[in-house]
Amino acid sequence: MHYHEYDDLIENNKKWVAEKLEKNPAYFQNLAQGQKPPFLYIGCSDSRMPISSFTQTEPGELFIHRNVANQVSLTDMNLLAVLEYAVEALDVQHIVVCGHYCCGGVEAAYKGTATGVVENWVSPIRDIYMANRQYIDSLPTEKERLQKLSELNVVAQVKNICTTSVMHRAYKTMKYPTVHGWVLDIEHGFVKELQLPVAEWQQLGILP
Repeated sequence: MHYHEYDDLIENNKKWVAEKLEKNPAYFQNLAQGQKPPFLYIGCSDSRMPISSFTQTEPGELFIHRNVANQVSLTDMNLLAVLEYAVEALDVQHIVVCGHYCCGGVEAAYKGTATGVVENWVSPIRDIYMANRQYIDSLPTEKERLQKLSELNVVAQVKNICTTSVMHRAYKTMKYPTVHGWVLDIEHGFVKELQLPVAEWQQLGILP
């Protein structure tokens, strides 16, 4: 894989601007008018996860929050501020939590190798593994075990989204975004939409 030098980033930006203006002279004027993205995307900070490339979306379509291993921590003011703004100011129609296979954070949680702040950060994933250890360990390969843990992590974080005060307020208004769980298969490039236990969450009062 070819990696760019620092100066390449600035030069590439100039080329990109020129290409956009050639196609549409008002492109950036229109972009500066404001945003009304239909999607809030919560993903992993992994450098291989440029979701705009994978979904072929343009600037203005995705409101984005990313952190290590796509965690939805109910004490993370950064995430909660993003969520509140997306739901209450931008009126997003969909919230997507997207994990991925080959995730370093998930692997560190699974193997118990994380240290320092990262260890604290991925401890909820470690808890997910321990709670499902018998099932996960029954899978034949480590690759499959890690993939399943990535999927379970996404479902857990979608559930966390639904338990926030932001979403509770939205549910009371009956105007609320639909939640989705995705996993990106980096080896093949495809997004996998996960089946969420919607009926179970409704019975528990987590979803309306």
